[in-house]
Amino acid sequence: MNPFKLAFLYLRIGVMNELQYRVNFFIQLLQSFIAIAIGLIGLSLVFAQVNELSGWNRNELLAVMGVHILMGGVIRAAIMPNMNRFMGDVQQGTLDFALAKPVDTQFLVSIREFSFWQLVDVVVGLVIVGVAVGLMQTTASLWQALAFVAALVMGALMIYSVYFMVTSLAFWIIRVDQIVNLFEGIYAAGRWPVGIYPDWLRTGLTFLVPVAFAVTVPAEALTNRLTSLTLLGAFGLTVFLLILARSIWKLGLRSYSGASA
Repeated sequence: MNPFKLAFLYLRIGVMNELQYRVNFFIQLLQSFIAIAIGLIGLSLVFAQVNELSGWNRNELLAVMGVHILMGGVIRAAIMPNMNRFMGDVQQGTLDFALAKPVDTQFLVSIREFSFWQLVDVVVGLVIVGVAVGLMQTTASLWQALAFVAALVMGALMIYSVYFMVTSLAFWIIRVDQIVNLFEGIYAAGRWPVGIYPDWLRTGLTFLVPVAFAVTVPAEALTNRLTSLTLLGAFGLTVFLLILARSIWKLGLRSYSGASA
């Protein structure tokens, strides 16, 4: 079956399932407003004391917050639900059902679930980004717009790869869900540009858990800080993490003992 048609089919099923519980929309909307309020309060507290934070002004940090909320929506809509189901399948021995399908199994386990209402965060994040760009009173060039989109896509692929690698530990570790839960706490650090953190933490947020590439780099594109070298480095790291995730997946399959074993 065509992979794109298959992805669209699962997307449609996910949306239809979510639409049965429309009250979740209002719950998600409330959560988004709470996140915005917390973010704005944090910005107000910081800029009550300083005029800039590591070279970023208030409006530029508002753009960082918007990207953080946007990417968080993508993670919770398309990445986390699939990784949680994948982890459960490995632990319960039901991954066999996916392995038996005539399609690449990694692709299949990565598209089966979709939390439609989490897209509220994506929309809210885009609105905040738009407001921030407007407040900066600068017109984004075509290069900035393309770099922003490219950085977002590569950031999402990096987060997916890391999340997939951590989830794949379920092939060897029983309580891997506790490790996965740490991701939310680490991702929260992306609310601020990674440049404000100590070198050791900045390195971890750049290469171990690529929050920098998922949030700070797209924000740098909007604020005209992003260089071609950084974008090229992001592309190289994206390819590397995708290949590494694929290798760990194949290694894990050799250790898998499912219900049919």
